[in-house]
Amino acid sequence: MSNNTLVDEGKPTLDELRERLWQPVIDGDAVRALSLVRAACAPDTREPGRLRDIAERVLLDVIAPTQERVGVEWAANTITVAQEHAATAVNERCVSALADTCADALPATSRGRVLVACVDGEWHALPARLVAEVLRLRGWHVDYLGAQVPTEHLVSHLHHTGAEAVLLSSSIPTHLPIAHAAISACQAAGVPVLAGGAAFGEGGRYARAMKAKWAPDAPGAAEALDEGLGRPSVTAARLPDLDLPHLNDQEYTMVRRTRRQLVKQALADVEEGFPAMRDYSDYQRERTVEDIHHIVAYLATALYVNDVALFTTFMVWTAGILEARGVPRHSLFPALDSLLNQLSDFPRATAVLSGARSALTIPGPGRPA
Repeated sequence: MSNNTLVDEGKPTLDELRERLWQPVIDGDAVRALSLVRAACAPDTREPGRLRDIAERVLLDVIAPTQERVGVEWAANTITVAQEHAATAVNERCVSALADTCADALPATSRGRVLVACVDGEWHALPARLVAEVLRLRGWHVDYLGAQVPTEHLVSHLHHTGAEAVLLSSSIPTHLPIAHAAISACQAAGVPVLAGGAAFGEGGRYARAMKAKWAPDAPGAAEALDEGLGRPSVTAARLPDLDLPHLNDQEYTMVRRTRRQLVKQALADVEEGFPAMRDYSDYQRERTVEDIHHIVAYLATALYVNDVALFTTFMVWTAGILEARGVPRHSLFPALDSLLNQLSDFPRATAVLSGARSALTIPGPGRPA
């Protein structure tokens, strides 16, 4: 089967199906979306292998990029948060429909048992669900635990089921410290961990720093499992600074412990340095406080993994989000300057904050400095 065809004469290509699916997804029209997906997986012959191949292509080349487009449209402020949630729910139903369609076509013999879950605090479950369904289609027994699974429950389930590997998903970088603890705990139980998701950085560099294997996508996860992950030695769970020695300087710990005071002072400084905020509604003020909390959380995470680029990338992305909503990027400077002042005795923190401030002063295409 080629990469862009569903084989049967008269059926749409994958590109065509993706375009047809977009409107019902963004309209929250689950009935129409499910009809399109089910039709794509209704070949003239019910040969199981062929059905599994088609279902995998629809999962990876239709539903996954459709969900990515939902995120892009939200960031550009062309759809609302409510539309984004409704669209995600439709895509989740489409995944479930494919799973139901293929239930009787799964391989009769299991290749092994694995556990797929999101780290504690991670609500973006669709990427993990896609991985789980692709692995099922390829013959694995999958325990899919879904969103935000506390580490202690993750390890307990491992002991209960005897799963051979854990596939841990996270999309939001601020969950990396929790992910690190989960990786260490699973490995201490003698179970290898395969990490995936945008939180783990380009090429999975943060996953590797935390001594986990990395898979860029569902096929990559399947290939890694086929090759074998190897079983880690059973030891006590590692302290984070064994993998990340820079944590010994305590900067991450200090920022995390004082985050409430950092946010409180930054809010006061933003009110002083960005006069437009004085006319904000209660809702706008709440969102501003939320933004400052995110800034401090990303700063702490950048210190955790010792990567200026993590924070800079987040701040540039945040500036784009604000500008799409009519808020100038310079509104971020008072918060950064406040944190620089509060953390002036912390060299890694000041390097991270200064790097982001410099990046925000560089004009983008068509944008004056």
